[in-house]
Amino acid sequence: MKSIQELYRIGVGPSSSHTMGPRRAAQIFRQQWPDANTYQVTLFGSLAATGRGHLTDQAIKSVLEPERLKLLWKPNELLPRHPNGMRFEAFSANGELLKRWDVYSVGGGALLDDDEQAEADEVYGLNTMKAILDYCKEHGLGLWEYVRECEDESTWEHLALVWKTMQDAIERGLHAEGVLPGGLGLARKSWAFYRKATLAGDYLQRPGLLSAYALAVSEENASGGVIVTAPTCGSCGIVPATLKYLQGALSCNEDTILRALATAGLLGNLAKFNASISGAEVGCMGEVGVACAMAAGAAAQLMGGTPRQIEYAAEMALEHNLGLTCDPVAGLVQIPCIERNTFAAAQALASAEYALFTDGSHRISYDEVVLVMRETGHALPSLYRETSTGGLAAAYSRRKKQNTGG
Repeated sequence: MKSIQELYRIGVGPSSSHTMGPRRAAQIFRQQWPDANTYQVTLFGSLAATGRGHLTDQAIKSVLEPERLKLLWKPNELLPRHPNGMRFEAFSANGELLKRWDVYSVGGGALLDDDEQAEADEVYGLNTMKAILDYCKEHGLGLWEYVRECEDESTWEHLALVWKTMQDAIERGLHAEGVLPGGLGLARKSWAFYRKATLAGDYLQRPGLLSAYALAVSEENASGGVIVTAPTCGSCGIVPATLKYLQGALSCNEDTILRALATAGLLGNLAKFNASISGAEVGCMGEVGVACAMAAGAAAQLMGGTPRQIEYAAEMALEHNLGLTCDPVAGLVQIPCIERNTFAAAQALASAEYALFTDGSHRISYDEVVLVMRETGHALPSLYRETSTGGLAAAYSRRKKQNTGG
């Protein structure tokens, strides 16, 4: 597995796979062929199906000037390795093809090409939770301490920046009002939730604050604000909301939060390595489901849980998101994505608390549920994997057509 720095990426929303990944691919290609006369970029599969709503075209045009760029959309065609395929081509002034590059946006802003050239070196020698738990038990380590053994000092500096960016996104989101861009007419809700939570009694403060924090980050993402992939843009509100709430409730210092982020990153890394965090590949299980598992594990650690209880909390959180479809209305990271962040944050806390009431023993392991997520995701029809051709997206389209007489 690679460094958790590859999982926690700081960037601009609304989508890690459809916005951040294509932008990075365009930057790489332009650096290699800066003197090309024209560029042609072909988007395949899910990138083409929901790319306009996710601002994929705008991300690529911000790097490759529109006057030099021809953009093609092929939603019904796939490249062999992943539903989020892109083909970059550079041409000379006389139309000669200089270079063709097929590359895939595999989730969380990460890229992979057909030569399987990874973007970073492997830093973890163990790639399953069972092996990691056994190692930690033998050496008396916590999960975050295993991360510290594998990563270098720059990772902790990165985690500090990640936490600052998460807090900044919460703060901006809590004070922003108005309608989110994209045409759905969806109003921001985080400010109202936060105000009501601060005025409410103890019973409503927890769900109110947790929802306000998750909404704040998710709404910032939908508005094209700076957020952290945790593990993706579409699920970016779950981990920060959970940590922000527990920081206040448990009076956690920053070092404690960074250690929780490290454990959450390890859980996300395992899911990414052994399955996927791409909604186009495994549905929203890979985004909201994995983020919920990351937040649940981090929460269990902050509450004093053992490595086994942390693993149980993460397993439980992911297990109860199995089958979650990715069907964004109008191709936007808004409905149902934003609300899902709030409910997953609550579910993460519930999973952590449940695990802490046990001794950590359970029948299904985190490794097994990750593999089941992969199997379930691959079994989902493509219309439920970030193509906006089924589910809620199709229901919304039908109603809109009926209301307009179309």
